[in-house]
Amino acid sequence: MATYRYKALTSEGRSMEGVVQAETEFEAVGMIKQSYAVVEEIREISEGKPWNRDITVSRIKEKPLAIACSQIAIALQQGLPLVRSLSLVAKQTEDKNLRKILSEVSSEVTEGSTLTRSFELKGVRRLPSTFIETIRAGEEAGDLAMAFQKLQIYYEKAAKVRNKASSAMVYPILLIVASLLVILVIMAVAVPMFSSAFASMGVELPLATRMLISLSGVLQKRWLLILLVLLAAAIGRRLYVNTASGKLRSSRTKLTLPIVGKTAVMKSASQFANTMATMLGAGLPVNRALAATAKAMDNYYLSREVAKVVLEVEEGKSVAEGLNKSGFFPDLLLEMTSVGEETGSLENTLSILGTFYDGEVETSSAKALSLLEPLIISVLAVFVIFILLSVYLPMFSMYGSF
Repeated sequence: MATYRYKALTSEGRSMEGVVQAETEFEAVGMIKQSYAVVEEIREISEGKPWNRDITVSRIKEKPLAIACSQIAIALQQGLPLVRSLSLVAKQTEDKNLRKILSEVSSEVTEGSTLTRSFELKGVRRLPSTFIETIRAGEEAGDLAMAFQKLQIYYEKAAKVRNKASSAMVYPILLIVASLLVILVIMAVAVPMFSSAFASMGVELPLATRMLISLSGVLQKRWLLILLVLLAAAIGRRLYVNTASGKLRSSRTKLTLPIVGKTAVMKSASQFANTMATMLGAGLPVNRALAATAKAMDNYYLSREVAKVVLEVEEGKSVAEGLNKSGFFPDLLLEMTSVGEETGSLENTLSILGTFYDGEVETSSAKALSLLEPLIISVLAVFVIFILLSVYLPMFSMYGSF
């Protein structure tokens, strides 16, 4: 029997934490739901260690999931039995974790277990909730091929959106790192050389030059201390972000950052629309679709907000009303979601919105890049000009004294 640490919401929307013992994560969730309305987060914790450290398990990425789902869907559509389809795809899968899960699930199904139950048991914390819930809906409807096909489309889109958002930040990060390296080389090598030359001249140095020499001296003499302080700050921030309040605050801050904040909002809107459309298309009711979507979202703050919408919907309110309370979802998404609910075409509406916001992620990423590049170059230019003035002003003073 395993021990699970969980975070859940009461029917009043209050966040609670606790631990529960169960055979599987699925059973643990069922036990928690007897006392709480929504399970926000659940993790297995290790036994036999005094600090009960969480077991860290890496999630399987979208790309290998998309490929595997596509292959299973094709095999099932061609009339291959489920067990053989799983075994065949497992042999071809490059991701070792996914290969292990598919092989074990194939064995479980052979022994009489349901596919959903097998994936829940063997894919604990490796497979996302969207995968489990879609398979469950497909199994209940008797159309697993369609379920795997929907998952293939969903994970392909998710991988593309994630790659676009990530690749847009590669160049600015490289530019910042290169700029810092150039500045460090100047401060550690060039400035000390000029400092020795100025000392031999015996001229009075301007304030800018004295500041530059002092800063260079601090970097040379206290570099280890500075490095330790920066390292301690980075570790401290990491520990804080891993707390509930820190994770909530940092994820909310990401949505309000200048320049890159809009990209984060567009990415979250894309995730919500695409995931909800996939869950509804698989046959899940709105409340279950919202619960699965909340777990799938990368932004912790918005994930909590979507989890709260489950309670709103179960009380008879609309999805759009609940989403509006977060204050971050775009107006277009709220308005179109409301229209989709009123016309009974929520799945189709969200699918269209998902495609639209996929494009918005790319557009906002390109715009952020176009703003960040000149900003970084401008900051570097200001520092370079400061260094040049600090070096040349004493020379001008020396020449003027003759």
